[in-house]
Amino acid sequence: MPDQLPALCLIAMPGRRRRTIELCQDAERRGYAGIYVPSPTGNMSMCEALSWQTEKIRFATSIVPIYQRTMVDFTQSAAMMHEVSGGRFSLGIGIAHGPSYVRMGVTPGKPLADTRAFIEKFRAETSFGPLPPIIVAALRHKMVALAGELAEGVVFANVCRSHMDASLSALPAAKRNAPDFFIGNMIPTCISDDVAAAKEVNRRTLTRYASLPNYRNYWKEAGYVEEMTAIEKALAEGRGDDVPKYLTDKWLADNTLFGPAAKVREGVAAWREAGVHTPILVPSSAAGNQMKAIEEVFAAFG
Repeated sequence: MPDQLPALCLIAMPGRRRRTIELCQDAERRGYAGIYVPSPTGNMSMCEALSWQTEKIRFATSIVPIYQRTMVDFTQSAAMMHEVSGGRFSLGIGIAHGPSYVRMGVTPGKPLADTRAFIEKFRAETSFGPLPPIIVAALRHKMVALAGELAEGVVFANVCRSHMDASLSALPAAKRNAPDFFIGNMIPTCISDDVAAAKEVNRRTLTRYASLPNYRNYWKEAGYVEEMTAIEKALAEGRGDDVPKYLTDKWLADNTLFGPAAKVREGVAAWREAGVHTPILVPSSAAGNQMKAIEEVFAAFG
């Protein structure tokens, strides 16, 4: 078993919100490295609950889209969580994706310029008390560099372990090696002795990301040009159902963790060796829902 437990991604789904907070409390008792909450179903609200209902564990939005709220609303909520939690909360921000813009009814600008402007305006707001650290979601070098310049951390999602050294090269060396600069990665994870079933779960999870141009561009940069080109051709020809077959086992093993508990534990250690200080498991199960997946994670890490 590794000396340090990974962090966890948890989503408070409707009907299971109270139970999800209880699972976060359980993760705290077990010594997990943190709780990182993605945007579906209200991650700012869940993080506010965690600021009151946990005592020691670190937690963050991972991520909240910068277009989702007004700046005053962001700073009021963030200052509240920062104060109540005793500094355990971090605001993870990002630009999100095309389908999110449609849902929010917004028209984004340039990702780098908008992220820089957000951070500068957020930090300039002094009306509500001290504000939490900012973690920036990134895939490619320019956004990683911006995180290193302006933020207290960077968080990746669904990226390639083989490309991590190249990605982190965009950070200043002092930030890359600093214990107080957060480097995390959201890793799709399925723990099962049925390796084929676990792979298929992760393949389904990543199929929707393969439809997003920003992710395909990243994966091309990481060396998977043939796979991403084939996906783009399939999408252009209206063959969306063919996308999963281009998500090869090699690619899947580079982006996700799957298989028996021992293999997943080894994978967490490998991500740390690749430079990710905080591997964040995004659990799915081949035998049930998120609740079952968390049960499998707890069993795997003791």
